[in-house]
Amino acid sequence: MAKLELKNLNKTYTPKVIPVKDLSLSVNDNEFLTLLGPSGCGKSTTLRMIAGLEEPTHGQILLGSEDITFKRPGDRNMAMVFQSYALYPHMSVYENLASGLKLKKTPRAEIQQRVTEVAQLLGLEDLLHRKPGQLSGGQRQRVAVGRALVRRAQVYLLDEPLSNLDALLRERVRADIKQIFAAQKVPVVYVTHDQTEAMTLSTKVAVLNNGYVQQLDPPERIYNNPANLFVAGFVGSPQMNLLTLPCQESYAILGDFKVLLPDIQTVPPQIVLGIRPEYVRVARPDDTQTIQGRVYLVENLGMYNLVSVRVASSDSEPVSVRALLPTDQNWSDVEISLALPPQNVHWFDVNSGDALRN
Repeated sequence: MAKLELKNLNKTYTPKVIPVKDLSLSVNDNEFLTLLGPSGCGKSTTLRMIAGLEEPTHGQILLGSEDITFKRPGDRNMAMVFQSYALYPHMSVYENLASGLKLKKTPRAEIQQRVTEVAQLLGLEDLLHRKPGQLSGGQRQRVAVGRALVRRAQVYLLDEPLSNLDALLRERVRADIKQIFAAQKVPVVYVTHDQTEAMTLSTKVAVLNNGYVQQLDPPERIYNNPANLFVAGFVGSPQMNLLTLPCQESYAILGDFKVLLPDIQTVPPQIVLGIRPEYVRVARPDDTQTIQGRVYLVENLGMYNLVSVRVASSDSEPVSVRALLPTDQNWSDVEISLALPPQNVHWFDVNSGDALRN
């Protein structure tokens, strides 16, 4: 059992290419940390530094009380699952699972015991004699995960392991991964750009952008209390409505309507209002914060329609708001009154992008 800790980690390739900037975080036993962000944000570089495949320019990597910053990858007692399955095509599933243990000169009886245990855990017992070319994508991914599990490592590292799977298979393997690694009770670091994976798998999520950690929190807090505009816009599908609005006295002006501002010391000239489409609903008589407009686009998402509404405005440039509404009504080209429940509205500073708290 060990705690993985990154202290002020930095990776510089050239003065203009710095994928990781002053990154600090920790992962305890039984924690599943996901590094989430767009391409180029530094998440894979961070994972490679943890694994020892890249050396940091500055900073420390600690495993328990030991500084492993410059330790060789093979001496770190970590196991990694790559985006590509990286299986040996000429070896059977059994041989692929056992390959790492053989390199470490593990006794044959122990290899057989560990491989058998992992094969049972992953449902691979009937596939041990097959070659990777005879397996489906999901089966190959389970073999790749199994090869990491037989190591009985102190830390598991997973680099976008589901990206090569189709949507349905990805959902099934994602559920398997959640259960499998929860049972290991050691630190897990998972890299993905897929927010669904991050939200469903993790005990905490680090949202990265331009090499910096934008927010490090449990998934529910990332979703419900985004720290800034980047997190608010990146996490959530459909994307949060983010509207830059002028302010007058204690109100933000949304089209021809007023939205009460939070209790802030100084009212700025402009402010960003954020609200997720699932919280925008058809107004009821008792709603205090409503807007009106005309629907100009309806997108059928199955259970809901994603409805885009141009808010009524005397201004020449009307504001658009999106709402998730039931499919039991035809919303096309209708006038509609929408409620913006105050408890679901987020406010952000226009200049810094930081969330404004009451």
